[in-house]
Amino acid sequence: MSRLDSVIRRLMAQRSCLDLAATLIKDFDGVVLEFGLGNGRTFDHLQTLMPQREIFVFERVVAAHPDCIPDSDHLILGDIYKTLPYAINTLQSSVILVHSDVGSHDKDKNRKITEFMSVNLPPLLKPGAIIVSEQQMLVAGSEDVELPKDVAPGRYYITRVGHPTAVP
Repeated sequence: MSRLDSVIRRLMAQRSCLDLAATLIKDFDGVVLEFGLGNGRTFDHLQTLMPQREIFVFERVVAAHPDCIPDSDHLILGDIYKTLPYAINTLQSSVILVHSDVGSHDKDKNRKITEFMSVNLPPLLKPGAIIVSEQQMLVAGSEDVELPKDVAPGRYYITRVGHPTAVP
């Protein structure tokens, strides 16, 4: 498989998983967190899928298309090791969906970030929150969600944390 084929399959998997996640949370209140703005494609897709939801984006340095950059109230700039703990204080227990796309070709760096996020995300999450990620998150009390049929195992991951307690 060429690198072009690989990126196309990754993006298709990402879209399918986010579409499923939007359906899974449609009856629940909560905000969305996007880790890794990149060029803004996923943020734009999330806004299209869930125009009524607040979406907070974490990014080290903005390099996105100008139409795909959140306003300053929803953009959290800086190193994830500093910004995620800050978010715990401001967004505690309000998050219903997390999308993480912060992986790189450095497996050690990916492992460290994934472990850090797996430990630090729970205080942000509402019961029943969904995590969609390109790296497998091992969050305590979570369970895997069946992937969409068009997503190969190991290409993308969907996890539900806890169980929803009530439908608004």
